[in-house]
Amino acid sequence: MIKKLLTVVGVLLLTCSLTLSSTSAASTERFSDVPLSKHFAESVYDLAERNIIGGYPDGTFRPSNTITRGQAAAIIAKMIKLDTSKVKDPGFKDVPKANGYYKAIAALVEKGIISGYGDGRYGPNDTITRGQMASILVKAFDLPRYDFNSYKSPFEDVKRGTGHDRSILIIYRLGITTGTSPDRFSPNQSVTRGQAAKMLRTTEEAKLPIVTVRASDYKWEQFKMYDSNHEDSGLFNAVVGSNKPNSSTSDKIHLVPLQEGTGTFSVALVYSGNPDKKYYRKYYVHIKEVDGNLKLTLEETDDFLTTPAVLDVRDKEQVLNVSLSTMDGKKLSDNAEFRKCLSFSRSDCRDADQTDAEGNYNNIRIAIDKPGQYIATVRFVGGEEVRYGIEAVSSAPSFYYGIRTLEEKPTASVDLGADYNIGKHVIPKDAEQIAVITRDAGSNMFHAAGKKRGSFDIRLPDHNKTDLINIGVRVHELGPIIHVEIYESIDMHM
Repeated sequence: MIKKLLTVVGVLLLTCSLTLSSTSAASTERFSDVPLSKHFAESVYDLAERNIIGGYPDGTFRPSNTITRGQAAAIIAKMIKLDTSKVKDPGFKDVPKANGYYKAIAALVEKGIISGYGDGRYGPNDTITRGQMASILVKAFDLPRYDFNSYKSPFEDVKRGTGHDRSILIIYRLGITTGTSPDRFSPNQSVTRGQAAKMLRTTEEAKLPIVTVRASDYKWEQFKMYDSNHEDSGLFNAVVGSNKPNSSTSDKIHLVPLQEGTGTFSVALVYSGNPDKKYYRKYYVHIKEVDGNLKLTLEETDDFLTTPAVLDVRDKEQVLNVSLSTMDGKKLSDNAEFRKCLSFSRSDCRDADQTDAEGNYNNIRIAIDKPGQYIATVRFVGGEEVRYGIEAVSSAPSFYYGIRTLEEKPTASVDLGADYNIGKHVIPKDAEQIAVITRDAGSNMFHAAGKKRGSFDIRLPDHNKTDLINIGVRVHELGPIIHVEIYESIDMHM
């Protein structure tokens, strides 16, 4: 069962003592130094009304005051309700057990949310920077771990491999914060109380619509594979992650809604198409706007979607017509609809033809909506007809059928060239059950007529052609459709 991750909000205390002041957080009074015109005002008052932050006894909030790393640790530990009663000593030389922030720091280090400096210090009295805050927010709220290269950095001071680069782009991409200017984030600049209130509230809002799918929801240890159409549709992002720091094991996937619509999403414990339901799940992803916010829901299904069968028509004339029947001769269509396409990717040419400036294309594709074996007869402008075998197989973790196509080509030839002394050829025993081999008299032209699936090599023990090893013969079969290949096997010196 899918479990929508609930955002947990603890108590955020931004005074130096991390206790609420005499100005009650539930008070309807305004802080004298937080006018509504300030960009962080709405966040400050919202959090104050919810008893998350408070001001000072003199009625101020002091939004320009900075926050230390120790204070930030205490804030985050309370936000995510970490148990600080039993903690492991992180070993920072500047954080003794008597330090007021010791338990919070130790608990966060144990969870992998914060770390210290390379010299063994934590720096509890150092002000926390924008870059450090970005990393804490990503880990504390379990935000999607987008890869750095998946999004172009707009900031000149945020480059790959520099400090908190990945976390900065994550919170920027999710709309949690902006830069200090259009092209600078200023990761080493200190965070103020006003900025912290703004970042915390927007992080909370950004996390709410995100649905997290966990391997443990299915009693699995990890996801071996997942599939979605998010890259093609732009409906949502599917971002893999791990609950274990620095682990390559994928045990959770964040689904981030981007716009309204319906897409697909599937996960599996195994790489193969095992039909046992305990090894996979498939969902429709529905995204709707509710009260001004996007809401993503998952609907479990066993459906398969219409899948294109791609028929290679390179080096042929324009396609005039396609008829489709089952392998046993049942006519399905005398004029099947088809798309023209240059690309061989299944996801391309779904809604429109794709040709070059002269109207040429490499393949056509017809829609298959049921598993089974079919024959497509393609008629070309010049009158030629070519049959293609099509096989559609259900692959349980996928929404799409596994499609195999085979152009009918019962015979094939290869010419080794008149300039070479090829000598005699030796056909292996029982090869005639796979294909009948003939050779034009007095020449190096060989022909193969296919009979059934299989392959073999024709030996040429006396030939003088450089790098030639032998002649390869391969016969493919799909129902009554036979496709023959005969070719020179060349030594590539690899």
